[in-house]
Amino acid sequence: MRPAPRGRGLRDPDLRDRLYDLLEHDPLAYSVGSRFIQVIIAVIVLNVAAMVLASVPELDARFGTLFSAIAALCVIVFALEYAARLWTVAGHTQRKGTALSDRLGYAFSALGIIDLMAFLPAAIVLATGRHATLAALGVLPFFKLIRYSPAMRSLLAAVHAERRALIGCIVILIGAVLTFASLLYAIERDVQPDKLGTIPQAMWWAIVTLGTVGYGDVVPVTPLGKFVSTFAIISGFAMIALPVAIISSAFAEEVKRRDFVVTWGMLARVPLFSHLSAAEIADIMRLLRARTIEQGEILVRRGDVASSMYFITAGEVEIALPNQHVRLADGTFFGEIALLHKTKRSGTVTATRKTRLLVLDAQDFHALIARMPTLAAHVHETAKARLADSGDLAAAELAQAEKEGTDR
Repeated sequence: MRPAPRGRGLRDPDLRDRLYDLLEHDPLAYSVGSRFIQVIIAVIVLNVAAMVLASVPELDARFGTLFSAIAALCVIVFALEYAARLWTVAGHTQRKGTALSDRLGYAFSALGIIDLMAFLPAAIVLATGRHATLAALGVLPFFKLIRYSPAMRSLLAAVHAERRALIGCIVILIGAVLTFASLLYAIERDVQPDKLGTIPQAMWWAIVTLGTVGYGDVVPVTPLGKFVSTFAIISGFAMIALPVAIISSAFAEEVKRRDFVVTWGMLARVPLFSHLSAAEIADIMRLLRARTIEQGEILVRRGDVASSMYFITAGEVEIALPNQHVRLADGTFFGEIALLHKTKRSGTVTATRKTRLLVLDAQDFHALIARMPTLAAHVHETAKARLADSGDLAAAELAQAEKEGTDR
C-alpha cells in the first residue's frame, strides 16, 4: 500500500492562492479576511499610539520597555505581512510575467514601498539601540491604512489625476511669492534691513501672508508697503481657494467613479444582468441600493409585507420556508415572487455569513420589468421554477393572494 502524498508546504500553489485571497480579496463576505484586516488595523493603531506616547519623556521613562516591546511586535507583524505579500503576489498580476517580475513589481509599487517602510526603519533603529529615534518613525505605519481606506485611496487618486493643474497652482504661487517679495524688498529694505534687507528674507513674509497665516514677525511699516500687503492678503485667499477647489471637485468625482465601478462589479456577479447592455446596466444601477448584513442577522421575516427584491453579490443567506430550508449564494436573487403576486413574505431570510446585497424596491421593480421584457421573462421563468419546487412561496399563500385579487 502506497503512503498518502504529503503536502508541499510553501511550494503548494493552493496554499499560496488561499493566502493571497486572505491578503488581497474583498473581505466583506468572508469573516477570516475581515478579521485579518481588523488585526492589521489594530496593530497599526497600537504602534502609532505607542510611538506618540514614547515621545513624552515622563511616559518613556516609566513605560519605555513596554513601548520597545510593542514596537518589536509590530515590526514582526508587518515584516511577516510584507513577506507573505511578496511570496503570494507571484502569478496574481495582470502582466502575467515571471514570479520574479511580479514580486519586483510589488516591491517597487507605492503600496509595496509603504509596506516596507512600515517596519524596516523601525527594525534598524531597534537593532542599533537608538531608542529616541524610534518615536520619530511611529508615523510611518500609519500610511499602511491607505490599503484599507477607500477614502484615502480616492484622495490620492484625485491628487494624481489633477497633478498638472496642481503643479500649475504651485507655479502661480511661486510667481506671486517672488512678485510680492520683490516689491516689499524694494519698498522696505532701507526701513527694515534686518527683516526685509534681501529678497529671500522678504519671501518669508510673502509666504506667510499669501498662506493667510500672518505670524506678525515681519510686517510692513511704510504706507506703500501696507498697500502692497493688502493686495498680497487678497491674493492669498485665491492661492488657497484654487487648489482646494481643484482637489475637492476631483475627490468628489473619484468617489462617484469608485462607487460606479464597485456597483458595476457587484452587478456583474448577478447572472440575471449578464445579457444586458452597458446602458441598461447603468439604468439599473440608479435604482439599486447596496446593503450589508452580518452573519446571523435576519433580513426579512415570514409574514412581512414584500417591499423589495434582493440580489446577492457576495455571501450566503438561508430562507426558512414552511416545508424546507433553502440556501442561496453569490449571483442569485430572491424576493421576486412575493413582489410579482403582491403577497406577504413566505419565509424568513437569515444571513449564514456576512453578506452583501443589492436591494431593488417594489415600485422600481415593477417599473423595471415593465420596460425590459427580456429581464421580465427571466424573472417570471425563475419564479415559476421556484414555485414548481415549492421553493419561495407556500401554495396556500399563493392561493390566498389570488383569492384576494379576485375579491377586488
